[in-house]
Amino acid sequence: MRILLIRHAEPDYSIDSLTPKGHTEAELLSRRLSRYDIRDFYMSPLGRARDTAAYTLKRTVREAEVLSWLQEFRGSYPDPETGKRRIVAWDVRPRIWKAFPGVMSIETWCDAPVFDGGDVREVWKETTAGVDALLARYGIVKNGPVWKCAENGDYTIALFCHFGISMAILGYLTDVSPMILWHHTLCLPSSVTEVVTEERVRGEVSFRVTKLGDLTHLEAAGEVRSTAGLFPEVYTGIDSTDPAVNGTLK
Repeated sequence: MRILLIRHAEPDYSIDSLTPKGHTEAELLSRRLSRYDIRDFYMSPLGRARDTAAYTLKRTVREAEVLSWLQEFRGSYPDPETGKRRIVAWDVRPRIWKAFPGVMSIETWCDAPVFDGGDVREVWKETTAGVDALLARYGIVKNGPVWKCAENGDYTIALFCHFGISMAILGYLTDVSPMILWHHTLCLPSSVTEVVTEERVRGEVSFRVTKLGDLTHLEAAGEVRSTAGLFPEVYTGIDSTDPAVNGTLK
């Protein structure tokens, strides 16, 4: 089984859709994806993901099922320094989140007391339940530390969604704390992340990442990649908690 986690193209958050560049990216993405043999398409209910998917669905004359839990990972908590709500997937500075107890472990990352008063645990539970339900359709069921599969297959499914939820899914599948993936990787707009199963023991599968944030479709066309979601590479004099730059990964 192959799972494609596709981040929406360059967003215009003010209208929950795409910028003109984003539409170009989505069209180039559709040319790439139309060459794949994709069994099933799924998408987030949010406009920027749906508008990205629309190009591929039109080109392939297909439809996608909307999964509510594929909307961006929105779990937040009250910042201990300011009291403001912070989206845990991107709006936490490294010196803060790395001090959370157990944050590096998939088993304990969301149990930090700092998350009390927020909904991080609830959204994480919703995410893992969504992944479980989706994979169960294909006969893959989590059983303790392993995934059981009655009959694995050579097929592909595609999920049009967002960076935060993609890394939450990836963390769950690979037993990596999503905090590490959220804050040490970035999948730029319209990028493709590929996860495949390995069945080294019959009836048991594990998941392995073969592509992370791949932008081959843009590079081949000479289209400059969008940096939407990337904080400044060099300090600009504006703190990353400033409202003008805050929460840009959504």
